Amino acid sequence: MDGPAAAGKGTLARRLAATLGLPYLDTGLLYRAVGRRVLDSGADPRDAAAAEAAARTLAAADLARTDLRVPEVDMAASAVAAVPGVRAALLDFQRAFGAASGAVLDGRDIGTVVFPQAPVKLFVTASPAERARRRWLELQGRGVAAELAQVEAELRARDAQDAARAAAPLKPAADAVLLDTTALDADAALAAAVAVVRGKGW
Repeated sequence: MDGPAAAGKGTLARRLAATLGLPYLDTGLLYRAVGRRVLDSGADPRDAAAAEAAARTLAAADLARTDLRVPEVDMAASAVAAVPGVRAALLDFQRAFGAASGAVLDGRDIGTVVFPQAPVKLFVTASPAERARRRWLELQGRGVAAELAQVEAELRARDAQDAARAAAPLKPAADAVLLDTTALDADAALAAAVAVVRGKGW
């Protein structure tokens, strides 16, 4: 399951995994944890050497941190994700997670790079305005002060950065099913995703 930030793919992927009885991996969290490590070290997330070093020393405890979903980490995650060495360091982990007995993974390049042979691929999206509203509400719920206009500007900047990077740019796989969640609540999005999966014979 791929798609831009705040399209609802994380919530959808978790619920879809539970419905199908499969394990779930939020691959974006891996990149957030790497970005957080780089920021904590005082380095620039665009520094390829620093980013790759952080990726190769990533530990399970890094994924459990509670400060991975804040604006500065959003941009740091996008920056480190553009580093080929970071993506290579995390690729084996992602493939091993899903190879044993199947899984639901969400991210930016699951259908194009991590599991191009996956039998079911979803590209989940929503309008920039709706994605910004969702992210703004999420930030408010966590007590993070943010202006809606700034949140939307940051989302659009991240979209541009993710789509323009040379390493695994954000784009739908050729055989992915597009799921626009702009007008869907969580239950409707899940029903649509399940229908796609069942339609593929799973």
